[in-house]
Amino acid sequence: MNIHESAEDYLEAILILKERQGLVRSIDIVREKNFSKPSVSIAMKRLRENGYIEMDAEGYLSLLPSGMEIAQRIYTRHRLLSQFLQHLGVSEETAAADACKIEHDISVESFEKIVAYAKQAGLIDEAD
Repeated sequence: MNIHESAEDYLEAILILKERQGLVRSIDIVREKNFSKPSVSIAMKRLRENGYIEMDAEGYLSLLPSGMEIAQRIYTRHRLLSQFLQHLGVSEETAAADACKIEHDISVESFEKIVAYAKQAGLIDEAD
């Protein structure tokens, strides 16, 4: 599953916005990420062409199974890494920003070891 970091960010944004407000349009991503309309439009076109999302006649975006899998993986990594960093004493804002950088590049092995350690130490919930 080789996908660019920016595409992962867009898929994650769609997931977060869908959870927050139910329906998602490209303009919502523009506002959420503070990106330009043309940039988001091009990205949505690429995500549709690659089978990660679909757009209905009214312009509402939905994650297809492959897009949902990536979005959930990235969002889970983001939440857990952010929690972990905060437990180490990093401020919430810095932890969120750093988690956003780390979530794309960390190996599966390293991420799993961080999660296992954090759970064992009681730093994150077992449910995460």
